[in-house]
Amino acid sequence: MKKLILLSSIIFWTIAAIAQESFMVKTETRYWDEANAYNGYTLFGTRGTSYLIDMEGHVVHTWNIGTNPRFTEAGTILDAVGGNPSNQNVWRELDWNGNIVWEYTETRTNYHGHHDFAKIYNTKLGDSTFIFIANKDLTSAQCLAAGCDASQTYTNPQMDCIVEVNRAGTVIWEWWFFNHVVQDMYPALPTYGVIVNTPGRIDLNITGNPVKSDWIHCNSLDYNQGLDLIVINSVHGEFYVIDHGNTFMPNDPDSSITLAASSLGDFKYRFGDPAKYDRGSPPSVLANWEKATAGQKQLGGSHDIQWIKPGLPGAGNFMIFNNAENLFELTPQSYIVEINPYLNSSGTNTGAFVNPPDAGYTIVNSPDANLMKEKKNVSKQIVWTFSSKNNTSFYSTIGSSAQRLPNGNTMICSMNDGHFFEVKPSDTSIVWEYINPMTRDGIKKIKVDNYPTYNGVFRAYRYTSDHPALAGHDLTPGNTMTSATPDYYTPADLTGKEPSDDYITPEDILNQNYPNPFSDKTTIAFNISEYKHINVVIYDFSGNQVKSLLNKNYSQGNYTVEWDGTNDNGMRLPSGTYFYVLKANNVQLCKKMIYIH
Repeated sequence: MKKLILLSSIIFWTIAAIAQESFMVKTETRYWDEANAYNGYTLFGTRGTSYLIDMEGHVVHTWNIGTNPRFTEAGTILDAVGGNPSNQNVWRELDWNGNIVWEYTETRTNYHGHHDFAKIYNTKLGDSTFIFIANKDLTSAQCLAAGCDASQTYTNPQMDCIVEVNRAGTVIWEWWFFNHVVQDMYPALPTYGVIVNTPGRIDLNITGNPVKSDWIHCNSLDYNQGLDLIVINSVHGEFYVIDHGNTFMPNDPDSSITLAASSLGDFKYRFGDPAKYDRGSPPSVLANWEKATAGQKQLGGSHDIQWIKPGLPGAGNFMIFNNAENLFELTPQSYIVEINPYLNSSGTNTGAFVNPPDAGYTIVNSPDANLMKEKKNVSKQIVWTFSSKNNTSFYSTIGSSAQRLPNGNTMICSMNDGHFFEVKPSDTSIVWEYINPMTRDGIKKIKVDNYPTYNGVFRAYRYTSDHPALAGHDLTPGNTMTSATPDYYTPADLTGKEPSDDYITPEDILNQNYPNPFSDKTTIAFNISEYKHINVVIYDFSGNQVKSLLNKNYSQGNYTVEWDGTNDNGMRLPSGTYFYVLKANNVQLCKKMIYIH
């Protein structure tokens, strides 16, 4: 009776898992076009560890820190401590061997660090400093005194600030959104102004979004040393450029903070959602409520704002991972967007910031009817966009990054699926692809369908061996994260193979095992159409390889192999659903079976 109940339970879960069979994704390096990729080493953090891998996925080095790591020009690795990008008050700089060379802890209880930070070279100070994003607490009284709508209730309100500290850990500059607000409800208050005429300040009373905890939710920043400017991005679909150089006084923190709070600290440029300052239409449902429009809103849920660095293709332009949440597209998808903020309506580079609504928009139709998208307004300041043809191929609701590489390619990290890939600028073809094997349940050779960020990575960056953090160090590749031999496609695999190559063909057959379910042993039969090297491997329901049954050359013919429910160590496995896979080269056939022990 117990066995019957167990069998019923297993059959139920097997039926529930049928959809997952087509969602099984091999992790680690999946494709490498060595001739066209920008070959180097990829750095990413996952579950408290930072990994440096080569193009094949071999681990070259690790550090016991792994939230949002990046290398510095000083030859160190910089990251937050704790593993959670949304909550970080301790940051460390480590050397190659993991020794702490610098550390900063935010001890003020009304400052709450989160998401992003950077080590910069402060040209006025003549030294390196550290900047980070923090939510700074407000009181309800402060909100009302500034001109927030008095009919609203303000509980635990906060606004983001940017804090700069020197190497001694002293705060030397601070910029706060709360000092750059405008409202049009209370003329007697000093913050009063006409919203449309005040693009350099943020409206305190944005429709439907009163000031609250983590109100602006900034998630990334960057520093432009040549211009001495800082850019900071809000997840709500805007980024803002702030003047650091003209608001910083060397060795005078009080004056610096005062200047940053003055009109000198108002936004020099903003991009993404002009409706927030009455210069465009917001997203909305159309008269036919089955359709919707993004209005003039360009960004939604975006991450990783940056200037493209000097010497790189597109230098001086902004680039951002546009997650594209909340854009009212019927079929959402993510984009990489490059923006030239100096372009006017005729496409002329003016050499000065142009308010995006003044540059205007181009009406763009969907490139394919199957995407089911309405026409949309695309800013004329957008000079390059990447999106997958299949809108869900790298859609990410959270995190993610993009990096312009010296050869013009763009390295992309889509956080939801721990998916890294590199694209060419011309035909946007993929030249390298990798899936993070580290999941909430450990390292997996195969990732099955799961909720977003199951194997998520906040960002990933590519470096070459001559970078100061890598130069002179042992870059001998070790094992892959899964300890598997790299097994990836190359351009030759996309152009066809001679029949003699070891590939699964339509004539190859993998039969259903018999008996199924089984409790003692089962037989797996298969037919090979021609001579080739064959692997037969057993995986558990979570995608872990548990048994290698065959790994040898076979001539044309019919074959069978038995499995007795044990793993590679001869240990009896638990009852459940298992997958058996017939593989030749990178192509495979897969079927499901039920084992009752």
